[in-house]
Amino acid sequence: MTTPPALLIAGHGTRDEAGAEAFRDFVRELGRRHPELPVAGGFIELSPPPLGDAVAELVERGVRRFAAVPLMLVSAGHAKGDIPAALSREKERHPGISYTYGRPLGPHPALLRVLERRLAEAVDPAWDPSEVTVLLVGRGSTDPDANAEVFKAARLLWEGRGYAAVETAFVSLAQPDVPGGLDRCARLGARRVVVLPYFLFTGILPDRVRHQTEEWAAAHPETEVRSADVIGPEPELLDLVWERYEEAVKGDLRMNCDSCVYRIALPGFEDKVGLPQQPHFHPDDDGDHHHGHHHGHGHAHSHAH
Repeated sequence: MTTPPALLIAGHGTRDEAGAEAFRDFVRELGRRHPELPVAGGFIELSPPPLGDAVAELVERGVRRFAAVPLMLVSAGHAKGDIPAALSREKERHPGISYTYGRPLGPHPALLRVLERRLAEAVDPAWDPSEVTVLLVGRGSTDPDANAEVFKAARLLWEGRGYAAVETAFVSLAQPDVPGGLDRCARLGARRVVVLPYFLFTGILPDRVRHQTEEWAAAHPETEVRSADVIGPEPELLDLVWERYEEAVKGDLRMNCDSCVYRIALPGFEDKVGLPQQPHFHPDDDGDHHHGHHHGHGHAHSHAH
């Protein structure tokens, strides 16, 4: 019987220890759920263990084949370039290993169901959904395709659930920012707004979303504003990571290339087409969130997989 490939979980990283520990707990739970194969996880930056240590741990356990799944909601610079570049380095460090690479998690119906629960937890049960506007807040990226994925998630969340609207904002690197998104909701006539962070785990950026929401609400008492929680290590998330693992093992990836900034010349981003993979440092979780910051990351990620 052929041994199944190991599972490697690639995380973003955060300087928030609770957020980093939530990731590590999640990896341990995946290992408990799937004792039939080695499971390890590491971060691209900011948090231990680094992804290279997770690969080394698998190699020490005798692993020669693994499937890597990015624990990320959208395919931005980290998923498109940094993780593939890091995996390429690990292949050079550990001759004889081979791997397949899965796709990011969202938007997926299972995650939309969790977001719906988070909204239900945040609203007053007496509220009519048709009187509630949701502001879905993503991480934000210099990659327009990644930002468009957050808008797609917002639209899918709105469909069939009866909310007045689901608007979109970002906490860094993209507009509208959180106050701008709340301003837009108010201009559209919203009197009850739930700010919903599109994040897997707690961390500095979700905390910033909540803080900015509280500041805006204090300055706009005419609008009732609630903050919802992050997605968290729900059973749906564990199941979805396993689904992405199985896709990667089978080679059934269905990567979106139609609006990838590294393949298509999008207005204002023409210089990124065909750029080589280059790992970069992403400072947002360190409190450096200047909107003018430009990552020097070009990612000629493989669409053939």
